[in-house]
Amino acid sequence: MIETDRLVLRGWRDGDAEPFLAMCTDPAVMEYLGPPLARDDVDQAIERQNGLLDTHGHCFWAVERREDGAFMGFCGLKPGAAGTPIEGRIEIGWRLARPYWGKGYAREAAQASLDWGWANLDADAIWAITVPANVRSWGLMERLGMARHHDLDFDHPQPGLEERLKAHLTYSIERPR
Repeated sequence: MIETDRLVLRGWRDGDAEPFLAMCTDPAVMEYLGPPLARDDVDQAIERQNGLLDTHGHCFWAVERREDGAFMGFCGLKPGAAGTPIEGRIEIGWRLARPYWGKGYAREAAQASLDWGWANLDADAIWAITVPANVRSWGLMERLGMARHHDLDFDHPQPGLEERLKAHLTYSIERPR
């Protein structure tokens, strides 16, 4: 578990499924991520993240607001996806429900995840990917100090992605010295 001034990043619980489903069926949240998720998809995603946590000690953790325990979304670290330039590297990612946008929560959670990664993982860099149109996401990457690798831009191999979601940008941040 990771705690910040306003947030708790933790493993997933059964009670997270409903608010996670609501977030993953919000067209604004999913605009650059793909089609809305069904309940089975959400359950499988939670199971995958808890499996990563058990295996690696980290995952895309559930994010809750400290003041009231409200589920806000996820943020954290996981192994980069197969078939991408970051396969086998540490990937940072985030997704928050719309009511939590524009309040600095994503940056707070992402910085806490980076800090945890540097303290607990033997990685020279932490990586991130997003679609070019997702300005909020790559903007946060840049505010975190991440740099774009134009030579590693790629078409995501995930089956069934809409054409507009295939092209991806690749960013990384090096371990602080």
